[in-house]
Amino acid sequence: MPRAGDLWASYKLRWRRRGLLARSLAKARQLTRVVDRTPTIAPSAILCFSTIRNEMGRLPHFLRHHRALGVDHFLMIDNASDDGTAEYLAGQPDVSLWSTSDSYKASRFGVDWMTALMMRHGHGHWCLTLDADELLVYAHHDRRDLRALTDWLNVTRRPSMGALMLDMYPRGALGRGVQDAESDPIKALPYFDAGNYVMIRQPKLQNLWVQGGPRARAFFQAEPRRAPTLSKVPLVRWNRRYTYVSSTHSLLPRHLNHVYETDGSEAPTGVLLHTKFLPEVIAKSAEEKRRRQHFENSLLYKGYYDALTDDPVLWCDQSTRYHGWQQLEGLGLLSRGGWN
Repeated sequence: MPRAGDLWASYKLRWRRRGLLARSLAKARQLTRVVDRTPTIAPSAILCFSTIRNEMGRLPHFLRHHRALGVDHFLMIDNASDDGTAEYLAGQPDVSLWSTSDSYKASRFGVDWMTALMMRHGHGHWCLTLDADELLVYAHHDRRDLRALTDWLNVTRRPSMGALMLDMYPRGALGRGVQDAESDPIKALPYFDAGNYVMIRQPKLQNLWVQGGPRARAFFQAEPRRAPTLSKVPLVRWNRRYTYVSSTHSLLPRHLNHVYETDGSEAPTGVLLHTKFLPEVIAKSAEEKRRRQHFENSLLYKGYYDALTDDPVLWCDQSTRYHGWQQLEGLGLLSRGGWN
C-alpha cells in the first residue's frame, strides 16, 4: 500500500502538471501561425518539435538528418530570427511554422510554446523534441529508422526513450573552424569527452541527472554542480496530458522519466550529438550574455559566456574522435537495451 507521503507527493505533482498545462495554453496566444501544413499529418506520423532562433548555420543538415531517421513532419517555432531562418523554414514542404517575438525565458525556455502545439498536434504520435543544435543517433540508426524503433518501443510498452547530450567540439579554438550550413557539422566538430560524467537519480521526478563533459571540465571546474545538465528524454509517445518540466530533462507524469532499468539490465538510450560549438558560438555567446534568455539566473553564467567569447580550446589529450553509434555503445554512452 502506498505511504501517505507518496500519495501526497503524487497529488502535488498532479496539480503541478495541470498548472503547467494551463500555463502553456495561455502562452499559446503568443504564437502567430506562419505556415500551417498540419492537415497533412497522417495518424501514424512521427513528429519533431523545436523552438529556434537564428539557426541557418545548422538547419539544412538538421532537417536532412532527421528526415533520414524517419521524421514525417516538423513543427517549428521561430523566436524572432533575423538571419533568414523563418523564410527558409516556411519554404520546406514538411514544416509547419509559428512565430513569436515574446520572451524565450518567460516561456520556460520555449517549453510552454511547444507544449501548446504538442497538446493540439502531438496527441497519439511519437514526438521528438529537439533543439536545432542536437542530432539524434541511436543503435542501428544507420539502417533502422524511427518507425522501427518506435514500433519496438510500443511492443515493449516503453512510452519514452532517454538520451545523453554529447558535446562535440573541434581540435583547435572554437572560432577558427570552417562552418558550412549544408554539410554535416560533426565534420567540423569531431571530438567529444568519453568519460568524466556523473549521474544521479532525482527522487522527486525520478529522472536521471547527468553532468560532465567538456563544459563541466573547461568552464565549471570550480563549481561542477552548476554545469549544464546532459540527460534528456527527447522521444515520447505523446498524450495531451503530458508536459515537460525542465527543458526536455524531465516530464510529468513522472513515469515517463523511467528511461532506465533498476534490475541490472539496460534500457534503450540514444545520444544527442550537440553541435553548439560551431564557430558562430563566439558571436552567439556575446549576444546571449546581453539578451539573458538562456538561464534562469543569467548573471550566474556571466563567466561562462565570457569564457566562450574568449575563443577557448576544448580539445585535450583525453579527447576522443567520433566514429559512430557502435563506438558510443562500447563506451557505455548509448545502449541498444535489447533492441537488435
